[in-house]
Amino acid sequence: MRDHEDVFHLAIPAADLDATQEFYVGGLGCKLARRYADRITLDFFGDQVVCHLSDRVDEAPELYPRHFGVTFRRPEDWERLLRLARTRGLSFFAEPFHRFAGRAEEHESFVLADPSNNLLEFKYYDDPRMMY
Repeated sequence: MRDHEDVFHLAIPAADLDATQEFYVGGLGCKLARRYADRITLDFFGDQVVCHLSDRVDEAPELYPRHFGVTFRRPEDWERLLRLARTRGLSFFAEPFHRFAGRAEEHESFVLADPSNNLLEFKYYDDPRMMY
């Protein structure tokens, strides 16, 4: 099974590699691992995201059924990323919102849209047992 040193891998489309790199590296603070003419590979909060140059991007994205992101264990980490996204002028698909109030799965969330309309959700649960 997965070892703590293993990483999750996700490949997504990118219409413009320069804009994509600026969003993920300059905006979110991800580390650029490699860049080729047709893709960039990123250290996305400890996991691997590969952005492949493509003309097949979603012009009118919807949050469901496809998005990805990070679920933070600590609210201060979520808040820090929210401040960073606002300070760096990243594009919000959904401003911060509170979900499932009064229920075990209660959480805070916000959703960003990258330059190719890939949607990224960032959240934290009041009860960390609800992360899975």
